[in-house]
Amino acid sequence: MARYVDGFIVPIPAKNVEAYRKVARKAGKVWMEYGALEYVECVSDDVKPGKLTSFPQSVKLKADEVVAFSWIVYKSRKHRDTVNAKVMADPRIAAMDPKTMPFDAKRMIFGGFKSIVEF
Repeated sequence: MARYVDGFIVPIPAKNVEAYRKVARKAGKVWMEYGALEYVECVSDDVKPGKLTSFPQSVKLKADEVVAFSWIVYKSRKHRDTVNAKVMADPRIAAMDPKTMPFDAKRMIFGGFKSIVEF
């Protein structure tokens, strides 16, 4: 059965990676409690600016930043919508102030994707 994935790319000041990890762990626990199948957060290790496009260019990466690449997996888009409604209503997430996040949310790229190949 095809699954559904929410994907995210976000720039993080290198000095804030540990703070980001703490926020991500907290958020991941909430998503998993409400039924997400998988929650993964990664930071760049081998990403280079491209000639036309790249992860760094996609978020207008600054010299003192790294790129986070993250995804959350669900059974279906309907399942995603149900899980996300519960997550957004959870006080642990609702209390998070976007102004105090350890990353620039204005440069975050995100979207929902239906899988077409899985092994």
